[in-house]
Amino acid sequence: MILNFSFKLIAGREGIWCKFALFRTYRALSTAPVDVLWQKIINLADVSWHPLLSSTNAPSGLIAKPGIIYQVVTRLIPIPVQIFVERVRPGELLSVRVLAIPGVEKRVTYQIESTVCGTYVSYSVTLRGWLSPLIWWFIRPYAARVASELAQAAEQIAAL
Repeated sequence: MILNFSFKLIAGREGIWCKFALFRTYRALSTAPVDVLWQKIINLADVSWHPLLSSTNAPSGLIAKPGIIYQVVTRLIPIPVQIFVERVRPGELLSVRVLAIPGVEKRVTYQIESTVCGTYVSYSVTLRGWLSPLIWWFIRPYAARVASELAQAAEQIAAL
């Protein structure tokens, strides 16, 4: 687990502004092959393994491509949230931006790397905005489980 954060107070003509940014990465080791993990990540319709998301409006079989916008419903608050797919490097990286509420910007990056020990899955969260500390307080316990839940879901598929 890697944690970086910055907090800046900026004085200007309009008053004092607060800028907050948080970056955290979680990693999990999996015995599942890279292809199985990658298929689990890019399948936008299947969020059954994700501890923060409960459902999506993406049609079955829709694969992540840059520019796609779709909606998900979170487990915390049953309100639809839009997700924008920013970058995709096949077999390596998926980066999305969560368009939830004004005052917070959330970027999520999934990264896969194959090693001799197995396959590492990284889940990185970047929060920016003045509401970031409050949002982080709500999602922190769930965000800590995303990488391990993804690894377990892929291992169950690989075992079949």
